[in-house]
Amino acid sequence: MNKYNRVFAIVIDSVGTGAAPDADKFGDVGSDTLGHVGEAYQGKLKLPNLQKLGLSNLRDTAIEGVAKAEQPLGCYGKMTEISAGKDSMDGHWEMMGLPVTEPLSYFPNGFPDELLAKISEFSGRKIVGNKPASGTEIIKELGEHQLETGDLIIYTSGDSVLQIAAHEEIIPVDELYKICEFARSLVNGPEYVVGRVIARPYVGTNKDNFTRTANRHDFALKPTSKTDLDALQAAGIHTVGIGKINDIFSGQGLDEVYHNESNMDGLDHLDNVMAKDFKGFCFVNLVDFDSMYGHRRDPIGFGQALMDFDERLGQVLTNLKEDDLLMITADHGNDPGFKGTDHTREQVPLLAYSPSLKQGSSLGIRKTFADLGATVTDNFGVSGSKVGTSFLTELN
Repeated sequence: MNKYNRVFAIVIDSVGTGAAPDADKFGDVGSDTLGHVGEAYQGKLKLPNLQKLGLSNLRDTAIEGVAKAEQPLGCYGKMTEISAGKDSMDGHWEMMGLPVTEPLSYFPNGFPDELLAKISEFSGRKIVGNKPASGTEIIKELGEHQLETGDLIIYTSGDSVLQIAAHEEIIPVDELYKICEFARSLVNGPEYVVGRVIARPYVGTNKDNFTRTANRHDFALKPTSKTDLDALQAAGIHTVGIGKINDIFSGQGLDEVYHNESNMDGLDHLDNVMAKDFKGFCFVNLVDFDSMYGHRRDPIGFGQALMDFDERLGQVLTNLKEDDLLMITADHGNDPGFKGTDHTREQVPLLAYSPSLKQGSSLGIRKTFADLGATVTDNFGVSGSKVGTSFLTELN
């Protein structure tokens, strides 16, 4: 018999909690997303719901403004990534029992000419950019050029991504998606294996008001083998993906999916799913922390997004039934107080709560993100990947 009839896992995208043990391999020693956001707020960061679940308890040093709870309501700990990269795909796949063990292709000097030539020929458009860049900065730099010429803006980052930015009035979204699907077909191996091809539509009339839209779409590498989502689905457990979960897993292992316009829209979807006569696993990604504030190195915006999430979290907690389990975690860091504009290699929070939980306790430092998926499959009596270690029995 299931311990919990419904399990909800919310990934607050990029909300890391301090440099991982191998951060030196990524140039990320000293990164601490939550710590630096707290410092930027100088004690005025208020996260009462996350605080009472144990958000600061899982840290050696409390987040400034978020004291350690004397008696946390939830179980708390942190997880360490074993995947080769620090991208969203690596983090989410590992959570579902499929660590990315081989490094994907990265392009610190831009993409090879032969690859771009094929995209140009397919699209009938010239290509500009072709360098690592912040998404907002590159459309500021080249957006007006695109308005005049219709050229494709292609760029990358410190992650394994090929991103194509296009003004929606110059290159319609459907056309951009087709170009991205073609680009995806070129980077599935064996020569180039890219984690995600990302469509980055934007609108506006000039560099001072260009704005990226919610029509972003991630064309991810298909999972290289079965994930815990597949195992759950095959066992007849209903699976729901909210936000970019569908993109990251290429739709595999998901029965029901919802696209997010924003964090708040994603939480609206979660509220609706919770209100249904639903039993199974609901996997949620809230990406605004990452895309709007982490990459833009905006700690104040990041903190406000956390406070907005915390306020809505109160409603989620109220909606939980006695036989529901809620887990909150992240897929990597993206420290807005750190150098550069890329993701940061950090450990991530792990908070677990159910109204039936008798008392909160420490879950310690988990050796892999896969412990989350192992706990979900264990709860539903399903044989999963066997990569991680379930902490189900620690939730008392």
